[in-house]
Parts: sequence; C-alpha cells; structure tokens
Amino acid sequence: MKEIEKAKTFYTAILEQEIEHDFGVNIMFKSRLSLWQISNQHEIAAIAGNPEQGRTFELYFESDSIEEIAQRIKASEARLLHDIKTESWGQKTIRFFDPDGHLIEIGETFEVFIQRIYNETKSVRETSKKTGVPEETITVIIREYQK
Repeated sequence: MKEIEKAKTFYTAILEQEIEHDFGVNIMFKSRLSLWQISNQHEIAAIAGNPEQGRTFELYFESDSIEEIAQRIKASEARLLHDIKTESWGQKTIRFFDPDGHLIEIGETFEVFIQRIYNETKSVRETSKKTGVPEETITVIIREYQK
C-alpha cells in the first residue's frame, strides 16, 4: 500500500469500514481487515513486486493461534516465504504463497500480540516502546484480557 491516506478514505467512505486503530502506516478496521503501508526497506517490498507495475500486494489475515495455523500451512503444499518470525515491533508472523502465487501473511491478532508482549515486559510503558502502540490502547487490551 503506497498511498495509505487514499486507501483509508476508500475503505471508510466507499466500503464503510470502521477504523478500530489508526497508527498512520498501519490501519486496523473493526472487520479485522488491515492496511499496511510497506516501507521500501522492508523485505516484503522486494518480494511483493514492482510498484511501477502495480504489484505490491500482500493479503493479510490474523489468528489467535499462529502456531496451529503455521503447522497446517507447513503440512500443506504451500511454499513458505518464512516460518514464524517475530517482527521488529514484536508481532509474530508467517508468510507464504497461495496456490496462485499470491503472497499471504498471517499474524497474531492485535490483542494476542499486545498481551504477549505485555506478559514479557510486565510494563505498559515498555510494551508501548516495543510495539509503538499507545499506552492507553495497551491498558484497555490488558483490562479486557484480565476479565
């Protein structure tokens, strides 16, 4: 996604998607659809394709149990780009190609990812520093998981 603001407008105004979290280059909708403006330095930019040819696409899903879905992917005939890895912001992801060669990413759900980092750091402030997520958002997620 190169023009995140244009895409955000399209998804909210035309497709009536409601924003749950807006982190500038990453927008998460209540429907669980996410948009991500990939930096040219990220490994995905080179893999997804040539922006001049309009091939900069990665389909993204989330899972509460990334380990289980990774086992199913690896047991299938899907070609892995990479096994489960931890991104620089702390979220675990796996990337692979579907039978038609489309790049697919599955990441931990936002709530699972934030809770895991919080459990590791034991601090809202440190979780925010690691993930880039505002402390207020982390506090809400932590409260919900403690119920």
